[in-house]
Amino acid sequence: MIPRLLAFVPAALFVAGTAAAEVHESEQADFRLVELADGLDSPWGLAVLPGGGVLITEQGGDLRLYRDGEVSDPISGIPDAEERGQGGLLDVVLDPDYAETGWIYLSLAGRGEGGLGTQVWRGRLQDGGWTDSELLFDMQRKTSAGHHFGSRFAFDDDGRLYFSIGDRGVIERSQDPTDEAGRIHRIERDGTVPSDNPFLDEAGTPPTAYTRGNRNPQGMATHPDTGLIWIHEHGPRGGDEVNVIRAGSNYGWPEVTHGIDYSGAIISERQSAPGFVDPVHVWVPSIAPSGMAFYSGAAFPEWQGDLLIGALRSQMLVRLELDGEQVIGEERLLEREVGRIRDVRVGPDGFVYLLTDSSNGRLLRLEPTS
Repeated sequence: MIPRLLAFVPAALFVAGTAAAEVHESEQADFRLVELADGLDSPWGLAVLPGGGVLITEQGGDLRLYRDGEVSDPISGIPDAEERGQGGLLDVVLDPDYAETGWIYLSLAGRGEGGLGTQVWRGRLQDGGWTDSELLFDMQRKTSAGHHFGSRFAFDDDGRLYFSIGDRGVIERSQDPTDEAGRIHRIERDGTVPSDNPFLDEAGTPPTAYTRGNRNPQGMATHPDTGLIWIHEHGPRGGDEVNVIRAGSNYGWPEVTHGIDYSGAIISERQSAPGFVDPVHVWVPSIAPSGMAFYSGAAFPEWQGDLLIGALRSQMLVRLELDGEQVIGEERLLEREVGRIRDVRVGPDGFVYLLTDSSNGRLLRLEPTS
């Protein structure tokens, strides 16, 4: 039986949220900023359910459901995630055929031999808890490092699941052909490896690998027209990037970069070189991007096809205007007004949903003014 996800949580599990609205002006479409909930503990990822409701991950390891102005107590049975540095319970996404399958996918920092590594799980929500839990991917080379887990999700038009893993703080891992770190990976929805993954003929290369040379992608989205996967990734000190993902490509980290080390040391003298894919867009200084969504709803027709990106360091929502794969405009919204924006999603209602990253994190929604 496929679970009915909006009916499984008893009313007693919910605590009241808050609501407020502010009007903001932008270059193309004014909007109201509505606070749906506060009191979230370092929220990281969100998924908007069809028909209403929002699933929210908290970095400490809890999954909650927002619905009708209230936030549930933690959902039981979620796989164990270890909060360390940037690790914990991270992204959440619904299966493309969610109405039929009920599958929900989670990424997290999981413990195993050697320390922590990025894991991918799927399960369903039924009868008040997480059920049918399956571990689809478990990073093999785990370490004690608490950063650069990557962990964002996207599906392509064939329903295959893409997820990111950062370099785990060791820059050489991104170019090591035998390593799972510093890459975008692709699997089938049941965890098996697609027969046309690009590195299957290379001995010792992880079969799930789809790209190389990625530093720490914390934003991923599928272009609504081309079906290509786009990502953004943290640079070091400067050099945050937006990239278009193509099979077998190498995005250059750390051989090419627009950034320098946090100490001020030079990482590479090159910003571009043969054999490496140049980014579509670069930020210097860094904005620390997190979360990303293409706008394809009806609520803001002026933003159709634009790329929306949250920023942590710069505490804002970035709107990029595109012409094909070229960025032709950038607008910065909500700058220093709501705090660090951790995730950005567009719901089935066409509204834009945001998570703010703090110990008193908030779920916010952008709605049109008319």
